[in-house]
Amino acid sequence: MLLLIWLVLSLVTVALMLLPLALWRREIFQRYSGARPVACPENQQPAAVNIDVRHAAETGIDGCPNLRLSDCTRWPERSKCNQACLSQAVQAGPYRTGEVKTRTKQIYHLPVILAAFAAWCLGAIWHSHYMFRTRWMDAVGLTRVQVKQMVWWLSPHLVTAAACLLFAYGVAWLLAVCHRKGVLQGILMSVLLCWTVIATASYNIATLPHDLLAIEAGYALLATFTVGAIVGGLQNRLVLPSQ
Repeated sequence: MLLLIWLVLSLVTVALMLLPLALWRREIFQRYSGARPVACPENQQPAAVNIDVRHAAETGIDGCPNLRLSDCTRWPERSKCNQACLSQAVQAGPYRTGEVKTRTKQIYHLPVILAAFAAWCLGAIWHSHYMFRTRWMDAVGLTRVQVKQMVWWLSPHLVTAAACLLFAYGVAWLLAVCHRKGVLQGILMSVLLCWTVIATASYNIATLPHDLLAIEAGYALLATFTVGAIVGGLQNRLVLPSQ
């Protein structure tokens, strides 16, 4: 009984100690969240920016948060700016509800195409005679002559390339909708999309031979991580600068 009382008192003490920190973080989120109108110092044209509230909350324990921008309507082409409009954003305050629509980040095609090409190349290597072609032929029930003929067919390569490209665009779309970027976020979105596809086709996948399922599962896992890392990591970097 004494142990239970001591445990309850300890939890209450910890909660009371963390309460001011939680309230302060809530205050920072309320103060700096939301899109804000500014006049870009570079061209004096209107723009909308977002303050990095998570960074402000993490650095504002001492009462002086370190403010920086997390998004701008002129990014990523001008993401290397000195953020001279930050003071405007703090003074302007956020848009009112319904005053401005939430902007979905743009999907940039170069990282998507690069990720799809990398996934297609991984598939070609994974199913080559240097790795799992022999086991794959045995699992599918094809002979070497049939496989050599299939290598020169155009349609299988086009179908696999289209599937890789479609998957890469799906990852880019999820990142844009969720306003996420970075290698880790790209991998998480890629795994989520791959899991959704597998769950949708789970009945057909379960009927595949075990060897074939193991080979394709290994390739799917490798391609999923590759596409997510490339699309997420290069989302705001591999872009064409605007004029």
